[in-house]
Amino acid sequence: MALPPPDPGTTCLITGASSGIGAEIARELAARGLGVTLVARREERLRELADEIAEAYGVEAEVVTGDVSSERGRRRIAGEVESRGLTVEVLVNNAGFGSGGRFTKLDAAKETSMVRTNCEAVAALTGRYLPEMASRGRGAVLNVASLIAFQPVPFQATYGATKAFVLSFTDALHEEMRGTGVTVTAVCPGPVHSEFGEQGGFGGADERIPEALWLAADKVARDAVRALENGDRVAVPGVGNQIAAL
Repeated sequence: MALPPPDPGTTCLITGASSGIGAEIARELAARGLGVTLVARREERLRELADEIAEAYGVEAEVVTGDVSSERGRRRIAGEVESRGLTVEVLVNNAGFGSGGRFTKLDAAKETSMVRTNCEAVAALTGRYLPEMASRGRGAVLNVASLIAFQPVPFQATYGATKAFVLSFTDALHEEMRGTGVTVTAVCPGPVHSEFGEQGGFGGADERIPEALWLAADKVARDAVRALENGDRVAVPGVGNQIAAL
């Protein structure tokens, strides 16, 4: 099993945990008896989820609010986790956002912020916790990429490029960690019914995408955590999406 066993004082740090895939991954990990630390900017949503998880699964569910896109925000998050005496044995880099439209018409500052959130934060948080996992000889990192990582998509140029980074970064680290007791896995979901699309500015549904390719967030989370348990390099949830990836 690539997932470390439940142990008091250890936690699974999940970014972007207030809704969607992040929240469902938190539930999946808690169902396996693992404590979770939920990270996002929306404190009220995090606390509701933490209370639900603690009651349903009897595990410690911590809440840390913060913005992973800035170095200051990441330092604050890491400091909060450390001050609570928690060791991060599972890291889930899920925080991210997208956009849609012709690049020349999009807000350049927002596109740059996307790179910081989707790429810089993944590298920084992995750099913070992966060496500690390697020294202990156990641990797991799950990076949420996307089906779009396999091929550039016009009108989602920046988002696709950030997810290509996440997939390439994960592929390389997976090989580097081989034999260490630590695994690094990417999950590459296709279209997911969640708040992500609406917040990203390109709609929560798209009639051009066949309904068979759309998945529920809980399905993505189940496949992602199962891949993490198996020590897989990459998981693409849904048969239709697996064909599209090929």
